[in-house]
Amino acid sequence: MHYYLIVGLQAYCIYHCYTHKNPYFWYWIIFLIPALGALAYLITQVFTKSDMNKVQDGLITVMNPGKKIKDLEKKFKFSATFENQVALADAYLEIEQWDKAIENYEASLQGTFQNDFYVISKLEEAHYFSSRFDEAIAFAERIVDSPKFKKSRASFLYGLALEKTNKLGAAETYLKSFDVPYSKYQERLVLGQFYMRNKKPTEAKVIFQEIVDEGEGMSKQSYRMNKVIIKKAHEILATLA
Repeated sequence: MHYYLIVGLQAYCIYHCYTHKNPYFWYWIIFLIPALGALAYLITQVFTKSDMNKVQDGLITVMNPGKKIKDLEKKFKFSATFENQVALADAYLEIEQWDKAIENYEASLQGTFQNDFYVISKLEEAHYFSSRFDEAIAFAERIVDSPKFKKSRASFLYGLALEKTNKLGAAETYLKSFDVPYSKYQERLVLGQFYMRNKKPTEAKVIFQEIVDEGEGMSKQSYRMNKVIIKKAHEILATLA
């Protein structure tokens, strides 16, 4: 059992290192000193108090990807509550089983929960990532007047869905609302890419340059969190020079 735990821990650390573009020497430390190396990586590169549950969930998923789904299915079967069905739908969404996620989200919209903001926003997300853009827009428009919608992930995906259906003016309006200095770096990178796709290189250049300039003044922690995006913005800028 300890062997599988260490292997799972190594796999999680390597995945985290790869996705966060951390220095290459960490791969050697994780491989050559399995337990202590992985522990050192977690302490220095991953852990904050809020990360503990995420790491635990990540390890469980690596070691047994189907366990989380099976446990949630059993929990919902035992107690068919709104919360349990939404948790199951979230798990399906996480592993990109869009149809099962949609099925469970839609089934949860009953009675007092029929207009639940969170579930409707997740239905928008599931439809968007399964390329059903008209359906994604329809769900977004059910919550567009909610105070929660502004600056939410649902609002951003709404903008992207509008672009997919050639409503470029409306798409730009929603995507531009995320252009806030010293924050929303992922959304701003996507906004710059939106401008490039739609033949607005000047506007794109402004966005990418702002991201790069802000990166130069960041603290080490902030830079580490955003360095992949900053590097990407720098690479795109080089093509626009």
